Amino acid sequence: MMLTETKEQIQDEDVAAIDELRQDYQLLREELGRIIVGQKSVIEQLAICLFAQGHALLMGVPGLAKTLLISRLAETMDLAFSRIQFTPDLMPMDITGTDILHETDTGRREFEFLKGPVFANIVLADEINRAPAKTQAAMLEAMQEHRVTAAGHSHVLEEPFFVLATQNPIEQEGTYPLPEAQLDRFMFMIEVDYPNLHEEIQIARTTTGGQLPKLKHILDGKKVQKFQDLVRRVPVPDHIYEFAAHLVRRTRPSDQEAPEWTKSLISWGAGPRAVQYLILGAKSRAALLGSYMVRLEDILAVAEPVLTHRVLTSFGAETEGVSSREIVRRLVDELVKEG
Repeated sequence: MMLTETKEQIQDEDVAAIDELRQDYQLLREELGRIIVGQKSVIEQLAICLFAQGHALLMGVPGLAKTLLISRLAETMDLAFSRIQFTPDLMPMDITGTDILHETDTGRREFEFLKGPVFANIVLADEINRAPAKTQAAMLEAMQEHRVTAAGHSHVLEEPFFVLATQNPIEQEGTYPLPEAQLDRFMFMIEVDYPNLHEEIQIARTTTGGQLPKLKHILDGKKVQKFQDLVRRVPVPDHIYEFAAHLVRRTRPSDQEAPEWTKSLISWGAGPRAVQYLILGAKSRAALLGSYMVRLEDILAVAEPVLTHRVLTSFGAETEGVSSREIVRRLVDELVKEG
């Protein structure tokens, strides 16, 4: 479809807003590039999540600058930022907050809710899988409902609100696997890999000299919310909705659409939230790149980070060394070939 044809399907002010979003995204990437070497794909996926109102889970071994990337991303935005270091002895109240008894000016004693670090716009949950399930579960209501309930009272979190978590591979000592219910709250699982040789040399050059530079604010809360609303209005052709739904249904081994080979490799497939995140992720990516309509390439770009942590492999897949990422890639390739 020609660019002029896609422009006709959205309002003039949205065309201007998409152009503004694309320019701000480029500025954000350039600003992060002053400190973060490489990781262009990771930065793009983080931005997609932010503007799609989704949470992101960064997966990678220690030392790959996951925490640095998130903290510097927060620095480019004029938003409240907090970091929660997850440890085995971290308690749920250490995250959400707790009621404390204090004495008022009139001499009366009453409880006052002391807000925890989850009350911020951008929350870095560092090494989230180093805490047991009970503590991890303290994040569930905040991530889904954008509120915290303590002592029977609900406290609404200020918008925009994002949880950007880091996770070490679960085969490392001292880690706990995230519950499936919490994994499903993350829009993307972003795999952070080792840098290439050129990038590793550049990292050594930039981090062993003077102090790292301060980054400029590119976005504020109002602008982020404006772009989030814009992303929701990006048009999606019917065949893209159908592709997303068919792809997700093929991850479920009991579904009639699932290929025969998946039945021995998948124990549990993705739910309806995966379809929603595929569409939202594709909308966000299209807008970030200055496109006025979602295309198939946008769905293909977000399929792995949306589906990998939602496809639970079977014992047979584990014995054969087949990962959920490989399964998702094969499902996508087969569906594309079918046209």
